[in-house]
Amino acid sequence: MSRDTSTYPALDAAIRAIPSWAAEPLAIVPIAEGRTNRNFRVRADGESFFLRLAGKDTELLGIDRTAEQDSARAAAEAGVGAEVFVYLPDLGCLVTRWIDAEPLSEGDLERDEILARVVDAIKAIHAGPALSWSFDPFRIVEDYRRISEDRGVVVPDAFDPAHEKASRIEAAFASDPMPLRPCHNDLLEANFLLRDGHVWVVDHEYAGMGDPFFDLGNLSINNALSDDAQERLLVLYFGEPTDAHRARLNLMRIMSDFREAMWGVVQQGLSTLDIDYVEYATKHFDRLSTTMADTRFDDWLETARGI
Repeated sequence: MSRDTSTYPALDAAIRAIPSWAAEPLAIVPIAEGRTNRNFRVRADGESFFLRLAGKDTELLGIDRTAEQDSARAAAEAGVGAEVFVYLPDLGCLVTRWIDAEPLSEGDLERDEILARVVDAIKAIHAGPALSWSFDPFRIVEDYRRISEDRGVVVPDAFDPAHEKASRIEAAFASDPMPLRPCHNDLLEANFLLRDGHVWVVDHEYAGMGDPFFDLGNLSINNALSDDAQERLLVLYFGEPTDAHRARLNLMRIMSDFREAMWGVVQQGLSTLDIDYVEYATKHFDRLSTTMADTRFDDWLETARGI
């Protein structure tokens, strides 16, 4: 589209709020990808930018926009994130400079050199300054259930057995908790950009202080890492992983799918985007039922207590 943003009132308001763009000829192109927000590529004065308009009621998804932009800025300063150009909290708008790179493709993380770059980027995020928001997957799935019911969404019967297993996982981790670190919490393939061997991590909207094992489990299961790649992930992150590290990774893979499944449920009552959230929730509940049924589950719980 051209500079005419009349069919996108929120976008028009955001454009008008950026003084340096007031007199510039703009080229604005909607980006179809995105499961929560409205995204656009903006070209202004010879540069390209990524403009994100927050979806309706996204705070109910456990998103804190201040933590998002703080995490994005920290990642940029660490060399693993896009530079924040402007943040307009009253308009739910975040603008970053465009990164001319490609998202990871299926199977990329099975390659040692790419997995190593990805782990370096994750470690850089975990080493960043503290964020003002926390991300607790054990509370988030409960919040999603409450909000779903409040919005008239039927919560699948699979929630209760998953919640029982989650309570046991939480107890195991609580016996020797990891120090909370800034975490990304949404490590999908599309949120990693790769060019000439360098990796950037984008889309920090679920960022918050949390257990680094959630990021590792989230990365592992969302990208279908093989058993060998999971072991390399732990070696790259810890140097010499222990059985407790392996157990916690497997347990947080379960929690990642529980969170994703309930995210699909709660979005049925929140989102206005044309996305099949029922199918999304069903997919993750189906996979969750398989991982929870692993015969090693009780052993993982016992081993995870001794990190």
